[in-house]
Amino acid sequence: MDSGHKGSGSNGSKRKKITLRPHRVDYPRKAPEHREEYASEISPLPVRSASPEGSEERATDRDRGGEADKTAGYAGLVLGIASLFIWPVILGPSAAVLGYYAYNKGRKTAGGWAIGLGIVATLSYFVMIPFGR
Repeated sequence: MDSGHKGSGSNGSKRKKITLRPHRVDYPRKAPEHREEYASEISPLPVRSASPEGSEERATDRDRGGEADKTAGYAGLVLGIASLFIWPVILGPSAAVLGYYAYNKGRKTAGGWAIGLGIVATLSYFVMIPFGR
């Protein structure tokens, strides 16, 4: 009753360990030698200019954009403070719009204050107008 296969009997046969679902460790890796960056294949490619002069021009344009955002935030803040005292229907929404622009461009503090002051001035005008006349 020997089938002729090597190691087919119970004596000396070695069983192969079959793993149906291998253990996967993707993230976070515990070993310090694994330092991989995930999702690098979907990140945008860096933009490089052919000449160094072009990169300087881009940097100054970026700085000018930051200055314009800063100016818009402070202008909105000034309009918001002024709208508490004069022309709240005109200056209040103007302050809120400038504040919203500055807030979206990264000037969170000045933009938030300008939005808040503009809204408060406009709403307080409409609440207080019946008492003034």
